[in-house]
This record gives sequence, C-alpha cells and structure tokens, in this order.
Amino acid sequence: MIIAPRAAVSLFVIALSVTTACGPKRISTQVSSPQSLTVLLADSDTNTAGDARVSNAFGGVALTEVGDAALATPDRAPVLTKVSAAEVERIFGDALSALPPPPRRFTVFFRFESDALTDESQALIPQILKAVNEHIVKDVVVIGHTDTMGTQPANFALGLKRAMTVRNILVDAGLDRASIDATSDGELDLLVKTPDETPEPRNRRVVITVR
Repeated sequence: MIIAPRAAVSLFVIALSVTTACGPKRISTQVSSPQSLTVLLADSDTNTAGDARVSNAFGGVALTEVGDAALATPDRAPVLTKVSAAEVERIFGDALSALPPPPRRFTVFFRFESDALTDESQALIPQILKAVNEHIVKDVVVIGHTDTMGTQPANFALGLKRAMTVRNILVDAGLDRASIDATSDGELDLLVKTPDETPEPRNRRVVITVR
C-alpha cells in the first residue's frame, strides 16, 4: 500500500509501530483481520487537513477532508468512507497519546542592527520554554535572520549573533546547550521581500523550531 505524505493515521495488519517526523504522522497497530484503515486528520499546527492518497495494486482513493478514511484489504482496492472524531479516539487513542508533542515554531524579533530582542519578543520566552519542556527528548533549531541593510557577510554574522543570543537565553533557563543548534541565514531568507539596503523590522528575526 502507498500512502501520500500528508496528515493521516493508519491501522494495519502488522506489528505495532509508531513513527513521527516534522510532517504528518502514521500510526500502525495489529488488528485481527487483514484490513488497513487510513484516516485523514487535521494538522495540529494549522488545523487543516491537507490531503492524502491511499493505493494498492488494485486502485486508490484520495482523502481530502478531515475524517475521510480508506478501508482496504490485500485483494481489493481501498474503499472511501468516513470516520468520526469519536471513532478516531476509540481506534487510535492509545497510539496518539503515546506520540511526542508535534513540532512548534516561534519567531522572535530584534532591534535595528542589534542582537537585543524587542520587548514583545522577550515576553514570548516563557512560552517557548514551556513548549521545549513538553518534549522528553529536546531538539531545538535556532536560525538567525536580518534585513538587507549592510553586506551579506556582515548580515550573516549578525544573524548568527542573534541566534546565539536566543541560544544563550534558553541555556540560562536550564536547557542543555548540546540540544540547541544555532545557525544563520543572514539576509538570504527574507520574511518580507525587499530591495537591498532596506530596513524591515519583520526581517530582523530568529526562528525557533522545537521538535
């Protein structure tokens, strides 16, 4: 069976396994008959479903709405059906509760030509720490960015300085330094596209991914 990489959970006739990644999750557990059930769930960050396709040698079906499900056996094409939220909880509840929290992304902003956080971004730090501490295995990626004022080498250095500032804040709050990867994109990944030598507060940022 082939499952497109979208937000779906599946019940398979194979041994129990749970896998997660930065994208969608699939959950498999043993059942008593040779059937597979794949259900499209809402993404935890955007509350949208995306889409998925389930297929085997006999055909396939597209899952496009939350609760769409594909029921298949080894000797026939998947059949499109619907599964309610209550049924998802009944069938997959234990496996879903065993998954780690989904990845979270935060953006903090900085003062002009500085590695000092704005007051609003400083106030986000407790929320970021709470998200990190919800993960048993802590893995944090911190990427610094700048606007287009100045040269690319200088902006790479400034982006890295901003990333290190955030990393130090997290370490001072008790996180293991080894669990935080800090790097810089400088002015190469603008949130707001601007010409060169343009001051733009929304580009002076650090993006923190907790996974």
